[in-house]
Amino acid sequence: MSEAKWLIGRQPILDREQRVRAYELLFRSAAGPPSAGFDPTHATASVILGALSGLGVESVLGGHRGYVNLDRELLFSDALLLLPPAAVVIELLETLAPDEQLAARCQELKAAGFTLALDDHTYDPAYEPLYPLVDVVKVDLQLADREGLARSVEKLRAWPLALLAEKVETPRQFRECLDLGFDYFQGYHFARPATIERRRLDENGATLLRLMGLLVDDAEVDLIEGAVRQSPGLSYKLLTLVNSVAMASRERIRSLRQAITLLGRRQIRRWVQLALFATDERRGLDDPLLDMAAVRAALMEGLAKLHPGLDRSKEAAEQAFMIGILSLLDRVYSMTMEEVVRTLRLSEEVGAALLRREGALGQLLDAVERMELLDLDVALDGLATTGISRAEALRAQMRAFAWRAGELKPADKG
Repeated sequence: MSEAKWLIGRQPILDREQRVRAYELLFRSAAGPPSAGFDPTHATASVILGALSGLGVESVLGGHRGYVNLDRELLFSDALLLLPPAAVVIELLETLAPDEQLAARCQELKAAGFTLALDDHTYDPAYEPLYPLVDVVKVDLQLADREGLARSVEKLRAWPLALLAEKVETPRQFRECLDLGFDYFQGYHFARPATIERRRLDENGATLLRLMGLLVDDAEVDLIEGAVRQSPGLSYKLLTLVNSVAMASRERIRSLRQAITLLGRRQIRRWVQLALFATDERRGLDDPLLDMAAVRAALMEGLAKLHPGLDRSKEAAEQAFMIGILSLLDRVYSMTMEEVVRTLRLSEEVGAALLRREGALGQLLDAVERMELLDLDVALDGLATTGISRAEALRAQMRAFAWRAGELKPADKG
């Protein structure tokens, strides 16, 4: 099985002084160019998921806005409202019919705070009901000659729009567009799309449908948390998502439960809806590193409940579980642990455990890693100094293996 990755193409959009003002985000496939069966809805959902929960909005856009192409299906999906309005510009594809339904949806999106753009466009009277609603018109230089382009610009200036010249490929085209008064520019003359890549953790449809079912049934937070905790990939994506769509909060993340509460059921439901667009049933969660992360997390939680210094608090157990999940993701995502801690804005206590094996939680992580390496005497002796006996530690390890194998219900992990 080939390694799955997040692949997002990013092409800069510049102002008249050639300073980067935004990026267009583009679908890229590790398998090569789109095939005859290419699904644009799946592609767009993959781009959005990659930006939100695979890579993180900040690392993809660096403080700039991201332009995202949407077809009709995603444009009218409630999952679209998962996107942070301040960070994205919604591009309306040229294939969208300018009908009353589209105009009404644009009004809803504008009311929600989104910026709208028309893609691959030249002036068309049929779009006049939409021109007052959009903020940017991307004019395709290949759709008209210079005279036709000038006429199109003149007509579009009747509305308070920003004009973006796309497919600018030569210095001459850039100068002509400057003379015509374009505000923004995009094309090979400035830069070809660059691909941002990171290993991708796909969840199969069954996992996402189970989580969606819990959200639809308004299940207790315990059940939602349990579904997320079954999957290291979902756990990481959820934590990344919190930082992508809840940037106004400066609260440090201490546990998955806190992340779920901070994000809210509605936002999680939208995220799952979007993930269902992009899920690939051919791939399952069979990566041995992810399996190890799940067992490690369950063992960390079990040991935290036995640790006298942690007062057997529920929050400490939740923190221990999260640390176990995250402790291997530097290898899974080909990123440093410093990046993981910084990107997810983890609390100082959790960061110290992950980065330096400090504190009670760091001591547990060190012992668990030694147990995995079969350095049992050192690991168990170290745990004994905290008040956890050898028998208790080994029993906790067996329960962690059993839980991962599905032999125990989450509630049985005491």
